[in-house]
Amino acid sequence: MSRHSPFLTLVLALSAIALVTMLVAHPQTSFEAAVRGLKIWWEVVFPATLPFIVLSEILMGVGVVHFVGVLLEPLMRPLFNVPGTGGFVLTMGFSSGYPVAAKLTTRLREQGSLTRAEGERLVSFTTTGDPLFVIGAVAIGFFHNEQLGFVLAFTHYVSAVILGLLYRFHAPFEPTSRPLDRNHLPLPLRALQAMHRARLRDGRPFGRLMGEAVQSALHTLLMIGGFIIVFSVVIQLFEAIRLTDLLSALLSVFLGPFGFPPAFSKAIIAGLFEVTLGAQATSEVPDSVSMVWTAAVASAIVSWAGLSVHAQVASILSQTDIRVAPYLLARLLHAVLAAFLTFICWKPLTENAWFFGTSIPVFLPNEAGIAVHTWWDTFSQSSLAAGAILTVLAAASLLVKLSWKPTRLR
Repeated sequence: MSRHSPFLTLVLALSAIALVTMLVAHPQTSFEAAVRGLKIWWEVVFPATLPFIVLSEILMGVGVVHFVGVLLEPLMRPLFNVPGTGGFVLTMGFSSGYPVAAKLTTRLREQGSLTRAEGERLVSFTTTGDPLFVIGAVAIGFFHNEQLGFVLAFTHYVSAVILGLLYRFHAPFEPTSRPLDRNHLPLPLRALQAMHRARLRDGRPFGRLMGEAVQSALHTLLMIGGFIIVFSVVIQLFEAIRLTDLLSALLSVFLGPFGFPPAFSKAIIAGLFEVTLGAQATSEVPDSVSMVWTAAVASAIVSWAGLSVHAQVASILSQTDIRVAPYLLARLLHAVLAAFLTFICWKPLTENAWFFGTSIPVFLPNEAGIAVHTWWDTFSQSSLAAGAILTVLAAASLLVKLSWKPTRLR
């Protein structure tokens, strides 16, 4: 259906009227849902995400992203068909969660560091949940199971890397960014040279750079908060009119013949809209259901991320020519890959004695779903994860660079 179709206009108008009618019919439910969404945004999302977006903007301005780009070029381009600067997006996306990767990809596209196809590849596999959410909120907070946290984290991030390897073949005939110029300098010195040139090209004083970084971060977070509140209200209204129960029943009838446990129908419908509600509903299925099925569904829901996150990403990407359709297809593939990987790796991961008795110092939600640690705890642990990921990528890139020997023509 074309976006210029009059039928689409009619559908959107009727949907808006139906939503307003539901708001008027259930004012108390709408108010409570809005307050709940606002509380989650203010106490969890805002303090956890603001420092990363601000620091990312500053790192771009002073040229650190270009330093990382040169350093990771030997790894990122052969594996994922994106320039080395994609390694910075991968690091921040994996460590700080959705939708930070979309924001950074958009900034790189605006700077001309990425082509449209490279931006679509990059945002498709770097938009993931952060370890604090996957392990702390989902596995420990909802399931009260540290061992499950390792399973969810392993399947979530490994399937994201596999997705990146698959998406390297996305839009193979579209233009790519120019590879870095090679010279006689060692790779670290070339990285420092690129960082210095990028800072000179930017030219903004540090005070102005920091001010604009804060403004950009606040604008992005206000948009994210709006989507969280809107989807919180919409989901609660669907619950009030029993629409989710109807969709769950239809899904159960459809998936039943394929051997899918019907107990997960409600969790899947909830996870279709919002990842936290879907993960929480998965943890409430009866104990009679096999744990491997529960882990697979939870991993799929976390990888799908929910329409709330997709709306945030679509809004951010709309500032550029990066298309949303490849990203949505990637989220579906990520969910399937994560669930499939859970079934394959369940026994090897759960039977490994290394998991037992392990303590994971991550933030935990309380009964209301709000983080009980301070923003500094969240920021420090996410920074630790980012440092670890970047160190591994840099070591792998240097190893590839040292082991690769170009063939000389005689």
